[in-house]
Amino acid sequence: MTKLTHYGIIGCGMMGQEHLKNIALLENTIVEAIYEPDAGMAKKASKLAPNATFTKSINELLDINNIDCLVIVSPNFCHIDQLMQILEKKHIPILIEKPLFTNESDLAKLKKFKDQYKSHVWVAMEYRYMPPIQAFHEKILEATGQIKMMTIKEHRFPFLEKVNDWNRFNKYSGGTLVEKCCHFFDLMRLIIKSEPTRIMASAGQSVNHLDENYDGETPDIIDNAYVIVDFKNNVRAMLELCMFAEGSRYQEEISAVGPIGKIEALVPGPGRFWPKDLGPAPTPKLIISPRQPQGPIHKNVQVDEKLLNAGDHNGSTFYQHQKFLELVRGKLKSPEVSLLDGWKAVAMGLAAQRSAETGLAVDLLDEKNYPI
Repeated sequence: MTKLTHYGIIGCGMMGQEHLKNIALLENTIVEAIYEPDAGMAKKASKLAPNATFTKSINELLDINNIDCLVIVSPNFCHIDQLMQILEKKHIPILIEKPLFTNESDLAKLKKFKDQYKSHVWVAMEYRYMPPIQAFHEKILEATGQIKMMTIKEHRFPFLEKVNDWNRFNKYSGGTLVEKCCHFFDLMRLIIKSEPTRIMASAGQSVNHLDENYDGETPDIIDNAYVIVDFKNNVRAMLELCMFAEGSRYQEEISAVGPIGKIEALVPGPGRFWPKDLGPAPTPKLIISPRQPQGPIHKNVQVDEKLLNAGDHNGSTFYQHQKFLELVRGKLKSPEVSLLDGWKAVAMGLAAQRSAETGLAVDLLDEKNYPI
């Protein structure tokens, strides 16, 4: 019989609550302790994990002996200091939400943590585990022959409200191309199977949050961008981001093209935002279009309804947790999304932010710009 696995959770805002819902779907697991300093979020979390102990500090949580693993779902700017705090107290597997860090000034701490931490760290890049994106990844070579170009388009709603609205400012979030788009830079590296050499970006804040004011400060996060990435293997990729496109039928549209054809994954956004008067919410799709004239092949990608109800990411949070649990229980030897993967995705996002600010391409072969 499988031993009960005990979780410690740091942070239970909107995404933290999604993690709690998905842990509850796993067999032989229990949330043992939670640290959540916001009273409102702690109250919501207590309904999802009624047996959990709520601690007054991270150190108090780390002092609980029978915790088998940690899940960090705190605001972005807290991640590095919390990792360093854990480093001094406990060495057990960690699942940490993206982005791994938010500023180049965090790198010295991150390097120290990487060198000294004696357990596994899994960075939560759950987009890898979305069923339509997994189907896309599995069929990409068959459909294209060899990938030459890749495009990721995300047209979605603006950033949601978070505790103290920390996600309205670059200094807390790392900037939109880090906070939101590290997922997409991670997918590019995963699917293209190469490292980036140069990033060029054009971006701006055109619509969202312009009339908001927080203690005299106006939000500075961008809401639209084009980013072009060149890779060592001569594949090029593009990201198109728009965060004032709530009416889009599909939130993400990902395509790859090669000498024999094209493949696309169409991914709807969270079902709770779909206007009911438009009928049933769209279904994820995979489309394969050969260069020969027989026409495209359309395939629906079904996602379990109970997984859709447990979060906003097409079931991917559950599948990610399944894999992380295998790592905790020793059935996987290493994380599928490593500390280095999380590091590179943020480095790409920071380079894209810099390119958008300066109007210049950023050379990622320069260690200063891609310090990994």
